[in-house]
Amino acid sequence: METQKEMKFNTQEIITRSPRLDTIVMVENFIKEHSGEFKKTELLNKLPKKMMWGTFNVILQHLYDNNRILIDDKGYIIYTWNPVLAKRLLSAKRY
Repeated sequence: METQKEMKFNTQEIITRSPRLDTIVMVENFIKEHSGEFKKTELLNKLPKKMMWGTFNVILQHLYDNNRILIDDKGYIIYTWNPVLAKRLLSAKRY
């Protein structure tokens, strides 16, 4: 079983800009379509629109903090968000 690697985005040490919502959605959708195919730098280079490294890291930090992505032990970014399961868990009876 592969283990999850701790993600480090260095958003405090590099120049960052606040991304627009459409940019966040574009990155999330791209990761969803290509889950597990690319490492961080490769992913940035394959995106449909170019962006600054700092902005990209802010987006990845946001997606990671909201449990939408993780990185495996080899450095590949994997999409993990499952809205159907989340709805099922939220509607489950609590004992």
